[in-house]
Amino acid sequence: MATAAASPPPILPISTPAATSLSSLRRSLSLAHPWPELADPAFSPRPDSFPSAIHRLRRNLSYFRLNYSLLLLFTLSVSLLSYPLALILLLALLSAWSFFYFYRAADSPPLTLLGCQFSSREILFILSGFSFYVLFFTPIAPLIIQFLLVGLAIVCVHGALRVPEDLFLHEQEAAAGSAAGGGGAAGGLLSLLNAAAASTTANPASHV
Repeated sequence: MATAAASPPPILPISTPAATSLSSLRRSLSLAHPWPELADPAFSPRPDSFPSAIHRLRRNLSYFRLNYSLLLLFTLSVSLLSYPLALILLLALLSAWSFFYFYRAADSPPLTLLGCQFSSREILFILSGFSFYVLFFTPIAPLIIQFLLVGLAIVCVHGALRVPEDLFLHEQEAAAGSAAGGGGAAGGLLSLLNAAAASTTANPASHV
């Protein structure tokens, strides 16, 4: 009988730094709450007191933490787009960290540049010095601080004005859904334990 031809091995997807970063970004975006929920008009004109505003802010920060982080990232991106030189410097910095450190294999040979070899520790030292120079001796640092303060002000105002009572209802619905999903397994386990206990107590009685 003729043997079947061996099937070719499956082709694995090529993992590149850009593909890995894009996959991480998609996974993070999928974990964010819906943006219409963030813009839900559940606002009060003014909190009753300062502790009430702090309570609202803490609840909203806990619930919308990923949305607020994306909002800060968007604010920073807009600021960098308005200053092309700062954007180029920051992209060069991120590219250097990505290709020379983060996505470099641990068992890779030492990096050779201009006839000199650099170990991983030396690369880390050089990249740290380059990052310090770019962030503190170029216009990037004041720009980042300015727009981050603007983004933080927007987040604080939104978190202090939005009434978080409906967030408690959303958390209850999510907890109820997860409990319903695991209720069958939990109920089956409890019934199994009860049956085992009943059989254990019934066996001595049958021997008496």
